[in-house]
Amino acid sequence: MYATTRRYEGVTDPGEAGRRVNEGFVPLIRQMPGFVAYYWADAGGGVMISTSVFQDLAGVEDCNRQAADWVRQNMAPLLPNPPQITAGEVVAHTAKQG
Repeated sequence: MYATTRRYEGVTDPGEAGRRVNEGFVPLIRQMPGFVAYYWADAGGGVMISTSVFQDLAGVEDCNRQAADWVRQNMAPLLPNPPQITAGEVVAHTAKQG
């Protein structure tokens, strides 16, 4: 598995950003090949962080491209700064069962 995080700083309206991501980007990412999981978090202070997990590196790379396009088209006023992107292989993970 591979994961990517995108850290957005200077978010002008975190509540609206979360709503748009949930209604617009979540349905898009769920359809991407190799999708495993996605999280959008409000870190406070105008910072929001997304984490995407895919079965392979190609999925992560495609996700980052599609996220950039989607943000440009749907979130530019809310996310005025380009994200800091970090991606890599997942070397440890866990999830609560049930």
